[in-house]
Amino acid sequence: MRPTVLVGLIGTGIQASRSPALHMREGEAQGLSYQYKLIDLTRLGLGVDALPELLTAAERLGFDGLNITHPCKQAVIPYLDALSPDARALGAVNTVVFKDGKRTGHNTDWYGFAEGFRRALPDVNRGHVVQFGAGGAGAAVAHAALTLGMTQLTLIDVDPSRAATVAAGLNERFGPGRAVVGTDAATAVAGADGIINATPLGMDAHPGMALPASLLRPALWVAEVVYFPLETELLRTARAIGCRTADGGGMAVFQAVEAFRLFSGVTPDAERMRQHFASMGA
Repeated sequence: MRPTVLVGLIGTGIQASRSPALHMREGEAQGLSYQYKLIDLTRLGLGVDALPELLTAAERLGFDGLNITHPCKQAVIPYLDALSPDARALGAVNTVVFKDGKRTGHNTDWYGFAEGFRRALPDVNRGHVVQFGAGGAGAAVAHAALTLGMTQLTLIDVDPSRAATVAAGLNERFGPGRAVVGTDAATAVAGADGIINATPLGMDAHPGMALPASLLRPALWVAEVVYFPLETELLRTARAIGCRTADGGGMAVFQAVEAFRLFSGVTPDAERMRQHFASMGA
C-alpha cells in the first residue's frame, strides 16, 4: 500500500491554481498516494475569519498540512503553535504542517522567488530595486531580494505602515538602510534598475498593474510573483518595450518543491516539477 499524503490550499480566487496538479503529479512519480484539495474562500463564500474553523476541520479530516495564499499568509499566524525561523522573521506563512498534534508554520515563498530569479535573471544589475507590495508574499520576496544581493530596496504599498514594518525587519536582518519606504512611484522607479510586483494585481481575480505603464522603460528588469495568468498585464507591457522579465512561475515551482518536502518528508525532483509546470501552459 502506497504512503498517503493529504494536503490543500486556502485562499481566495484560487480555482486556476496549478498547485494541485504540480504536487499530485510529483507525488505519483514518487510512489505516493498524494491528494491536494482547493479550499477556495471565494467559492465557499467565506472570509479570513473562517481560518480557525478551516484549520481545525483539516486537522480532524487527517490532512498532513496546508498551503496558505492571499489573503491569509499573515492572518493564519495567531492560529499556529510554532513558526520556523524564516516564517517568524518574515511574519508570513505559506505552508502549515500538521504533525504530532501541532501546527507549524513555514515560509517557502522567499526561497521560491530567489531560486526562480537566479534562473531567469542571473546577470541583471541588482543595485536599486523597487518592490510594489509588502503583504504576505511581499515580505518573503523582499527578504529574497536582499538575500540575492540587491543593494537597496524601496517598498511601496497601499498601506505605508505595512511597508514600514517590513522595511524595519529587513534593516534589522540585513543592515541599516537596505530597505526604505517609498511613497512616490514615479520618483522611485526613475532611479531603479529593476522592479518587482509582489501585489495580487495581475491575477485573474485582481486584474491591473501596480504602476502606470508610462513608468516602464527598456533598461528596467521586471520580476513578477503572480503566476495565474503566467503572462500578466505588467509582463506583457514590459516585454513589449524591451524589458527583461521573470514571470511568477519560478516562485510557484520552487516554493512548491520545498512545501512538498515539508508535507511528505520526501525530497521531490525539482527539475521534473519545473518541466511539469511549464507543460501546463500559460
